[in-house]
Amino acid sequence: MSSDMSEAIRQLIQEKGYSEDSVRSTIENAIKAAYKRKFGTSDNCVVQINDDMSDVSVYSRKVIVDGVYDPVTEIELEDAKQMSDECELGDEIDILIDPKTDFGRSDVQTGKQTAHQSLTEIQKDSLYAEYKDKVGEIIIGYYQREKNGTIYVDLGKVEGILPKKGQSDREVYHKNDRIKALITEVKKATNGLQIILSRTDPEFVRNILELEVPEIYDKTVEIHNIVREAGYRTKIAVSSHREDVDPVGACVGLKGVRIKAVISELEGEKIDILKYDPDPRVFIKNALSPAEVAGVVILDEEKRQALAVVQENQFSLAIGKQGLNVRLANRLTDWSIDVKTEEQYANSDEANESWETAQKLFSDEGDAEYDEISSIKELPGVDQRVAEVLAGNGIEGIEAFVEAEQNGALANIEGLSAEDIAAVSDIISNYVEFVDDEETAAEETPAEQSETAENAEEGEEYYECPECGARITLDMTTCPNCGVGLSFEEE
Repeated sequence: MSSDMSEAIRQLIQEKGYSEDSVRSTIENAIKAAYKRKFGTSDNCVVQINDDMSDVSVYSRKVIVDGVYDPVTEIELEDAKQMSDECELGDEIDILIDPKTDFGRSDVQTGKQTAHQSLTEIQKDSLYAEYKDKVGEIIIGYYQREKNGTIYVDLGKVEGILPKKGQSDREVYHKNDRIKALITEVKKATNGLQIILSRTDPEFVRNILELEVPEIYDKTVEIHNIVREAGYRTKIAVSSHREDVDPVGACVGLKGVRIKAVISELEGEKIDILKYDPDPRVFIKNALSPAEVAGVVILDEEKRQALAVVQENQFSLAIGKQGLNVRLANRLTDWSIDVKTEEQYANSDEANESWETAQKLFSDEGDAEYDEISSIKELPGVDQRVAEVLAGNGIEGIEAFVEAEQNGALANIEGLSAEDIAAVSDIISNYVEFVDDEETAAEETPAEQSETAENAEEGEEYYECPECGARITLDMTTCPNCGVGLSFEEE
């Protein structure tokens, strides 16, 4: 091989990034293809390439026989002895071939086509390995052309494909426009490598946020979920692993500078960044932002069905245009959310069922006997996390909660927000009825009531027990109802 060809091979390795082994294999396959075109087989073709690929030798390996049947693979002993005196029958001998004289034009063309195909496959494999590792990353290219709604993007080494479904309705492109997109798929095709791009995938927003918000990049702020209706609205649920870092504030940035950069990249698409909460009631309430939710009722926890109650002036905002807001909230929380106004909820079956459940829990009327409920955790619909926090601070009973709320002690409990306190207070006010002293007295046994009545009829002076409120007289030393010791002093 000439020195010019050797230099051309070295340039090919440097510019295209091919390995020496792949180039060696390509040259060998091309020569064998030309040999096969000329002689009908390449089984006896031997190609030798020196270490620096400056020279290539081609040999035809033949078997020494006495009487040639196939001249391509066999040679007479007499002819072989002219090349080497040591030849014997049955030996193999390599005969040097000159491609310039022994190969015809069609043979050379076949070799060139084989080399071209081989180099194309090598390049395709190399690019596939390079871009396969970039799936899920953002890449920048330039608008090249458009066909049937699909945009072809120049990525340098390869051409990217931005299909119609990967384009936002807000975006319009022109020749040589800069396009930033997410690599969603890399696959081999007959005409080369296909790099599938997208600007509508939620992961595209995640990658942009990582670039704009350092707290997300260093894992201080975690993105729990992102849902999109590309071109219209995006909802993002975030949380912080540090108490001193506000996840929503970190994403918005000072004077909104960070979120403005993201909105600008999305061509003005609306973005709602809200705080993630493990409590589904709080999370659903946050997910329906910018609407203000008065309360959330869990209808079926197993089927993940919930009802959000809002004021009349917040109803359309909670639903959103064509149901967009509540639809995104459903996907963000993975709950099926129904939205009703306070008036609709008051007249609904859900409200009646909640009231009947509470009546069954707290009513002592009728023949059935019900256990008295006095602890916070037994209240219907109460957040068990809040109940555990209260219990951990010595507040388990309903009366203890009311007393702590009145003296302001609840505000000092860590892990308990004002919304948590208000939620428990609402449940107590709606479903709990405190029994006064007269009702307690009414719970006396018939014998006690008869005895009290007789004492009253006799004109005997009576008082109320300071412990349980039962009627007592001056001659009693213990309360007949609760058994507390009694003593009387004149003032």
